[in-house]
Amino acid sequence: MWLCLLLFVAGGIVHLPAWAAEKDASQDKLVVVNGSVITQADLEREMAGSKVGKSLDGSQIEAMKRDIIERLIERELLYQESQNKGIKVDKTAVKEQLETVKKGFPSETEFKKKLSEMNLSEAELESNFVQRMAIQEFIDKEFVQKVTISDKNTKAHYDSNPDSFKQPEQVQASHILIKVDPKGKATQKAEARKKMEMIQQKLHKGEDFAALAKEFSQCPSSAKGGDLGYFGPGQMVKPFEEAAFALEAGKVSDIVETDFGFHLIKVVDKKPASTIAYEDVKDRLGEYLKREEVRKKVDLYVEELKQKAKIERLSTD
Repeated sequence: MWLCLLLFVAGGIVHLPAWAAEKDASQDKLVVVNGSVITQADLEREMAGSKVGKSLDGSQIEAMKRDIIERLIERELLYQESQNKGIKVDKTAVKEQLETVKKGFPSETEFKKKLSEMNLSEAELESNFVQRMAIQEFIDKEFVQKVTISDKNTKAHYDSNPDSFKQPEQVQASHILIKVDPKGKATQKAEARKKMEMIQQKLHKGEDFAALAKEFSQCPSSAKGGDLGYFGPGQMVKPFEEAAFALEAGKVSDIVETDFGFHLIKVVDKKPASTIAYEDVKDRLGEYLKREEVRKKVDLYVEELKQKAKIERLSTD
């Protein structure tokens, strides 16, 4: 949802909104929104962030371009509205945000290198924060503060969506892992199993599971005595899950083999499938319903702004 991208969250600068940058007359213009220019460089900066970790074909890239251009137009319109409403951003907060971003880099040199890669100056980055924070303050004042969700509405949503509040059976388990390389030699696998059998014998003699996990387990959970916390169906690899859910609380499994290696699993506790009580979820549910209502109102408001705005679409090539 584009609204999520409007909400100001401290983070890396890869996803900076493009409309922050000062416009150079030589840059290719894509759209003019009430006189404010969105350029090809703006689009490319936003595309760079949106494509991180994705492999897209030509049609997907074109669809992404169209979506991003619409998002840039919406951001620009909201920023213009924030200025029409007299929103002023605290300069100290802007400086603090800039410092937060800088601290996310190993050095000042790395920070400036990233800005250079994005064809962005520090002043433009600061301008970005001003605009982003102005939009957030505008949304807060005009929408968030004016939307209320009654207990009656929250309860009605809870009652109308029972499946959303069902919680499957859960298991709290600890384990001891001896790793095996799936591509390793048969002799290495045999050695790993022999080591696990030795640990199993220690358990049979009454030694403490948590202590053995701390001593022998090759999983990061070893620091906590092998404790994995609670998990439900589908959260662990199949052989591990099947063994854990089949055990009674307090029992230890036989040796279980997975792609990670060999495990001994101890079930500490089991929670039967249940429905989350309304009292336990009503506050979070109320917050969710409020966010949804704000999103709908902002969406409608932006559509109205688009209808009234002078938007010149010059090129998308």
